[in-house]
Amino acid sequence: MDQDLEEAQDSMEEKTEEEVPNKDQQKSEGPKNKSPYMIAFPGAIMKFACFKKHKMPVSSDTKLPEVKKDAFLEGPFGFGPLVFPNLQRFNNVNCFLAVYCMVVLAQGLIFGLVGLSIGHFQKELYLSMPERVVLSFTYDFISLLTAIPVAYYGSRWNRTKWVATGAFLVGLGAIFCAVPYMKYQIVSPIEDSEELCIEEEDRSITECGESVVPHRPEIVSLFISGQCLQGFASMPIYILGVTFLYDHTSTHSAGIYLGIGEAVQILGYGLGYTVGSPNLKPPNNQDLEERVSYKFLRQQVIWWASFLVASLLSWFAFLPLLCFPTNLPGAHKLRHRKEKEALAFDKRLKFKKFGLHVKDLFGALQCLSKSQLLICQAMCKATESLSYIGATEFLPKYLENQFLLSPALATLLTGIILVPGGAIGSFLGGLIVSKLRMSVKSQMRFIMVTSIISLLLFILIVFIECETVHFAGISEDYDGTGNLGNLTAPCNKHCGCAATDYASVCGRDETEYFSPCFAGCTTRKLLNSEKTYYNCSCIKEGLTTADIEGDFVDAFPGKCNTRCFKLPLFFAFFFSAIAFSSASNIPIILTILRTLPPNFKSLGMGVTYTTLRLFGSVPGPILFRITANSSCIYWDINQCGIRGRCWIYNKARMVYILLGLCSACKLATTFLVFSAINKYDLIVAENSENMALNEKKSKEFGETKAKKVDLVNVGGHMEGFVCRNAGR
Repeated sequence: MDQDLEEAQDSMEEKTEEEVPNKDQQKSEGPKNKSPYMIAFPGAIMKFACFKKHKMPVSSDTKLPEVKKDAFLEGPFGFGPLVFPNLQRFNNVNCFLAVYCMVVLAQGLIFGLVGLSIGHFQKELYLSMPERVVLSFTYDFISLLTAIPVAYYGSRWNRTKWVATGAFLVGLGAIFCAVPYMKYQIVSPIEDSEELCIEEEDRSITECGESVVPHRPEIVSLFISGQCLQGFASMPIYILGVTFLYDHTSTHSAGIYLGIGEAVQILGYGLGYTVGSPNLKPPNNQDLEERVSYKFLRQQVIWWASFLVASLLSWFAFLPLLCFPTNLPGAHKLRHRKEKEALAFDKRLKFKKFGLHVKDLFGALQCLSKSQLLICQAMCKATESLSYIGATEFLPKYLENQFLLSPALATLLTGIILVPGGAIGSFLGGLIVSKLRMSVKSQMRFIMVTSIISLLLFILIVFIECETVHFAGISEDYDGTGNLGNLTAPCNKHCGCAATDYASVCGRDETEYFSPCFAGCTTRKLLNSEKTYYNCSCIKEGLTTADIEGDFVDAFPGKCNTRCFKLPLFFAFFFSAIAFSSASNIPIILTILRTLPPNFKSLGMGVTYTTLRLFGSVPGPILFRITANSSCIYWDINQCGIRGRCWIYNKARMVYILLGLCSACKLATTFLVFSAINKYDLIVAENSENMALNEKKSKEFGETKAKKVDLVNVGGHMEGFVCRNAGR
């Protein structure tokens, strides 16, 4: 507020200073001495002509139509003709930010739920490869196709109406994603049933058909439809909404607003990740069958209820967004104030105008494609996205295998590391560059510094590792009776075990087994609300303990204690690396917006998101999954021969792949920012040379004009002198 008041006072003082010389000039230009009519008439004509030439090129007259146009677009807060005076208090950028945060929170919640849903579908529905690809990348492909058209045409009309349309589609897409959980049985109760060793004559025969799960095409089709709507809805929100916030805040305050929006979106993703995680435990006073049914029912209800909550949240923001005008009050003052700042882009782009035809769109894209500074910053956004995708893909698997955590706990810890780290980093990045009032070049240096620090933290994580646990069939060979890489051994060959569900148990011999079946256990009890396993044919060593009934316990559920206490250190390093990496998100966006003229800002953001999809979010998951699969040791293959997820990875190979790819992304970001700084220096130097050349030309023109005026005045005096002599 103080900054706005100071700038407003400065502009008023400039206007008053401009008006005073005009009045003095008018007074000085009046005739000082009375003279005969025939003598004074030629001088009066020449003075009048000089007066007209001097008054015509006033700069305020040339800007007047544009100012009137901007002021005309500044409307009240209301729905069409329905305008209420009491609601005008909401007609400001702070209220728009609050409503905008509701929309991005809803979509972040949906992103988290959809990510877990796709992983659950791959596990339970045994999707084919085309189904996996379509389901995973529908959102990215739709947003890729719509980013540039929405940015180009949406910026020419009311941007808040486009954001409102995006909010409506977010809610509609959430409904499509909720219907499968409301209509079909997706969370199977068999998920918690643990396989025991069963003799061959007592086994049930599994029939393998073309479709493992009924209603699979309907479930996949509904989710693909919801993803299509989400992909189209995201582009008005993250392109037009961001440019609207930037245009209605001062240059050194925009980072705070954009940082808040980015942090809320990441927190919404973490909320969806937490709500949808399978860490739901029923009451302990129920028997096993009731516990399984309770967990199935509760988890299914929570998933579709969470989608409905996200839908309602986005629809609550729909009506307020429709009420905002094209420009908020004071928008044209902010725009002209930003135009007075030093130019950080090619000045020729400022005066280019394009129509609504498709050829105009391609002409504008051709102009932006020549901006090497924009391309570098857009690629920075893509590499940062790659590093975050790599962390999201690898971290749960890495925690499971390096620190021997359960899949549910690894998923929960991944959310705890990535979500607060990303949210805190994004907000602090925007806050720091705003409070320090950094220039464009300083923001680029800030991006380089945070990327280098994040790179160093990723490298330090390599040295945090735990000792390899004894795992039967993976690192141990069943006391010499089995083979490494094969979970089946003579002690469990009669059990007919299948790796359909990973339910590890720890035997009294301090060895971990894939499931009770692979440990050869035939009996299970519920003792003090904890499961215990008995008569395990593969467990022959170790201390024996008897329960209250006198039976000897052979194994307990869960992983064996590795006595590794390095998880907090890993947590600290990885959290800090994600925070420093995310701190560059808002400075990259601000650099893009500050290095583009007003008529190219939205389209520049569209090009940025298109580059992000092409080189980041579309190939990123494929790249990381292929590299992760290369370090897999044991796959989930069901009775029908369909391969599911990977259960066990090579820890050493995984850590080098994970941290190597993340480090390569940070190095690429550093190199791209360094190139962008060089391009920026060239643009600034070129603008300075052009400005100096223009000043020199205007100075020469002024001197020439002054000489002409002096010659005219001399001619007038000589003519008067001749007339006076002729009168004598």
